[in-house]
Amino acid sequence: MPFSKYKGYSLRNKVFWGFLLICLLSIVSSSILSYFILRNNAVEQSRTDLQKKSESLMSSLDYAVSHTQAETKDLPNILANDIFEIADINNQDIIIYDMAGRYLISNKDINLIAEKNIPINIVNTVIKSDKRVDFQKYDNKTDANVTSSYMILKNNMLEPIAIVYFPYYHNDGSYFSVFNKYVNYIIIVNLFIIAIAVWLSWIISNNLTRAVTKFSDKINQITLLEDDPKPIKYYHNDELNQLVKAYNKMILQIKEQKERLSFKEKEEAWREMAKQVAHEVKNPLTPMKLTIQNFERKFDPTDPNIREKVKHLSTTIVDQIDLVATVASAFSQFAQLPEKNNEVFDLNNEIRNIINVFSDESIYFHSNKVAIMVEMDKIYLSRIITNLVANARQARHEDRENSININVEQRHKRIIINVEDNGTGIPEDMYDRIFEPNFTSKTSGTGLGLTMVRKMVEDYKGEISVKSELGKGSTFTILLPTNL
Repeated sequence: MPFSKYKGYSLRNKVFWGFLLICLLSIVSSSILSYFILRNNAVEQSRTDLQKKSESLMSSLDYAVSHTQAETKDLPNILANDIFEIADINNQDIIIYDMAGRYLISNKDINLIAEKNIPINIVNTVIKSDKRVDFQKYDNKTDANVTSSYMILKNNMLEPIAIVYFPYYHNDGSYFSVFNKYVNYIIIVNLFIIAIAVWLSWIISNNLTRAVTKFSDKINQITLLEDDPKPIKYYHNDELNQLVKAYNKMILQIKEQKERLSFKEKEEAWREMAKQVAHEVKNPLTPMKLTIQNFERKFDPTDPNIREKVKHLSTTIVDQIDLVATVASAFSQFAQLPEKNNEVFDLNNEIRNIINVFSDESIYFHSNKVAIMVEMDKIYLSRIITNLVANARQARHEDRENSININVEQRHKRIIINVEDNGTGIPEDMYDRIFEPNFTSKTSGTGLGLTMVRKMVEDYKGEISVKSELGKGSTFTILLPTNL
């Protein structure tokens, strides 16, 4: 699965889960909002129904008592028949009390009426108020909310003659059933939308992260060792197009900078090389000049040992000329390494063949595998190993026998070659300079051996480093990528 290495922190998963969270929050918030809207509508509808019912009931009662100047005691006779008709029309139970709260008449059987008298506190509240007075309670028998409404009944002279009570039952669970239906529908619709959104977000996030990962891989591949980093081709006119343009512009700048650095490095390298050549050539010329001048000053043709002196002079000059030739040859080899001729061979066997040349030394070879196959130039490998072994021999400690260990390991996609000696060691402040062309810690030599080794190792995309301890020895480590 692509991008799995990022687990829950990948951009794709963030986009996906973020979008899914927004959808879930949308469902929850819309459901909660719908609940409150439906509940408020149900309460408002219940209040409206109660108002309409109370107005209709009181209009009917007012009409029934408006024909005569009725008094409280006359109500049972006046409403004896009308109260049943009014209750049926309004589908509502009616109980009428006198102004002291005592029972007068009802459409219900008196034995079914729980309260024959209205509590005095309710009576006082109703008499003080000229409007309908409501009291809320819950009826366990009917499993519904009950609004007990009390109103003042007046005669045609607008004199209060009775207190009218009627219970209004309303089940608030009705809006819950509507709400449940609404939620079921909205959940089905939202699940369908979520399914489409998940599919779209998955595709969009995959395309986005695939493009970003491609750019990231390209950027990670940029190194100073890469000859020609490739620009990214992207044809969509979006925000990522700006990133691609910036990357491609950076590629051009890197190329230009590499060319400038390469020119400066070559110029500096040849300047240092010229200094080193002049220094190395000058060293043998000085003793040659002094020898000839001294011979000329003391030259005596009659000297019986003149032949031996001329022969000694000749030998000295030839030796110095050979030294100049050696220096010239070394610099020539450094300037012109042979063209690589890669071939596949067993690294272990080849190194064993190379170290057989040093038969007079205690050289030990170890490998973590029976065979390690590589593809490289055998001459390059020979020069690398020969130079490192030669350096190890020259670093011999006076107080102990020289011992050199060559360890070869193959780990994952890398080959590690260690050349370890028990010689005099290298000071830590020389670590950074030991691979420079004009640096040597020995009294003789050109200082080009390790420089050539580093150049040949880097030609195969490898690295070379050194660790050392004064008086105990040094270890040169070569890391080469497995190319098979």
